[in-house]
Amino acid sequence: MHASVVTIPSRAVRSSHAEVTRCLAVDIVAGRLEAGQVLPRDADLIARFKVSRTVLRESVKTLVAKGLLTTKARVGTTVLERAAWNMFDPDVLAWHLDSGIDARFLADLAEIRLAVEPQAASLAAERRSERDLAQLRDSIGQMQHFAPHSEEFADADLALHLVIATASGNPFMRSVGAVIEAALRASFRLSAPTDAAERDLTIAEHTRILDAVTRRDREGASAAMAAVIRNGLRRHGYADALSPPETHRPAGPLAAPSRASSAA
Repeated sequence: MHASVVTIPSRAVRSSHAEVTRCLAVDIVAGRLEAGQVLPRDADLIARFKVSRTVLRESVKTLVAKGLLTTKARVGTTVLERAAWNMFDPDVLAWHLDSGIDARFLADLAEIRLAVEPQAASLAAERRSERDLAQLRDSIGQMQHFAPHSEEFADADLALHLVIATASGNPFMRSVGAVIEAALRASFRLSAPTDAAERDLTIAEHTRILDAVTRRDREGASAAMAAVIRNGLRRHGYADALSPPETHRPAGPLAAPSRASSAA
């Protein structure tokens, strides 16, 4: 049985600036600092974090740039509404994982992935090159070689999704890589497919993506990608957090010109 909220620690922080930024951000994301609330005085924060005023101000500037804070004369530094946050920013996504994720957050990630990745797979089937196919085969080979609970397995899974995004030939598709990485990292940490049947199913579903892209089957590639995303939620017991599949069907294939570099 899964917990309602799961914390997934990020990689080690290496500087005072990064640590202060992360701590403030996690307080905001977790709701300990609410929208509209003014941050404590500089002196209080400096005492809390034991850093210089320069480090504190740099951290605040970082959070302003990412949409979590705003500064106004005679008002101070204020927490912004969640709608202002840049949710595609890798740091913002990492701070969500640090602060604790629940079924709704995983469903939100899955919804944006379902809106983008199946179409990316469809375009990749039309535009992929032989080099793209080689990279996809390598990812599948790595998933078959490494234990499903290993970092190498997770890296190979992520690599396949990023190759698909790149092979789509659309730079906006590749820009959602941070969302894909956050979703897969959360999925991997919550419950890697260690059961033999689940491992085999995971590899088989990813292989179906490769097969469809190889034969330039746009509809098949789109459907296979959607199945992979939904299976991840199902494995963690969060499938019910999504609306029924028919409400999330990817848009029909567009007339996609082939990339000049695509192989015949």
